[in-house]
Amino acid sequence: QLQLVESGGGLVQPGGSLRLSCAASGFTLDYYAIVWFRKAPGKEREGVLCISSSGGTTNYADSVQGRFTISRDNAQNTVYLQMNSLKPEDTAVYSCAARTRCGMWYGGRYDYWGQGTQVTVSS
Repeated sequence: QLQLVESGGGLVQPGGSLRLSCAASGFTLDYYAIVWFRKAPGKEREGVLCISSSGGTTNYADSVQGRFTISRDNAQNTVYLQMNSLKPEDTAVYSCAARTRCGMWYGGRYDYWGQGTQVTVSS
């Protein structure tokens, strides 16, 4: 079975932190770039961050700059999204997808998608 599985979402208070995981099942992530997306209620899906196969990163969302960090652990076949200083407007379903390179998040082909994990930031 070839899939990406997100985990780590949940309910957190404003200012809190969460670390999301994107784990590959049935294939290796070593040679893929991974993009984190989010879909907030009533808003369009947007790209958040991307990490290339070599570890370079691309930030697609100014609103998360300085607060979110993407990383990867190829030994664990997993990509992470560390989210700090969370705000209510960060509430969304977060999903990951694999492609050959980061580039522009809204263009090109994605080979694998996860189903997403819910992040709710509320007091």
